[in-house]
Amino acid sequence: MPPTATDPLAPLVDLPGVADAVARARDAVTGVHNHPVNRRGWPATSAEAALRAARASAALDGAPLEPVRADHVEDPVLAGAVRVADERDRLLDVWRTAPMQGLARLHMLAAADLVPVEDHSRVLGRPQGDAEVSGRLSLLAGFITGGTSVPAPVLVAVVHGELLGLQPFGTANGVVARAAARLTAMSSGLDPRGLAVPEVGHLRRSGDYRAAVEGFASGTPDGLAAWILHCCAQWEAGGREGTSIAEAQAG
Repeated sequence: MPPTATDPLAPLVDLPGVADAVARARDAVTGVHNHPVNRRGWPATSAEAALRAARASAALDGAPLEPVRADHVEDPVLAGAVRVADERDRLLDVWRTAPMQGLARLHMLAAADLVPVEDHSRVLGRPQGDAEVSGRLSLLAGFITGGTSVPAPVLVAVVHGELLGLQPFGTANGVVARAAARLTAMSSGLDPRGLAVPEVGHLRRSGDYRAAVEGFASGTPDGLAAWILHCCAQWEAGGREGTSIAEAQAG
């Protein structure tokens, strides 16, 4: 269904370069899903993609970029990102219908080692800020549950950028925002099996990533376009990363 005049995100689709960037992002992710290995072996490649995404996301927030041991993760940011990755499939069902509940759960998982135990019940999963923050989160939840008809890559970029800009929690906002974007990509049909790894692209171009986030937060047409184009480009890069995972599985 095409965007309508009542869809507040509809103008984003008409920003310069967005339509072409969206098409390229979709094609890249579709290519990963069509890889022969992923026709049957996608659970294994999806699990590896989730782990790579967790490592890259944590590194963007200052964690060391190191291999993840199955029995123990020392860095608290990386540990939180890995917990999020481990619970992704269970979170997806919640995200589709109750994203505010899903957002709270994301924060509980991501920040558990960053908040003193005695403060867990008071802090974890509880957005901070004023009525404006609450209102914008509610609006975002409405978009996730069907309140917009913009293409999936645009919605994913909006969810990602809005959560980074709002910083609704006291800790782990970056890991939460990137996980929320990943869940939105899966729930919206852009990457339903979670095979692409855009987080690796964000990490490799971290300077551009941070500059583009600032552009999104500015709310100007140029800033919004730059952010969406950056995100779409990293979904292209994430498609290449996902293809490399499938090729490795193929042996």
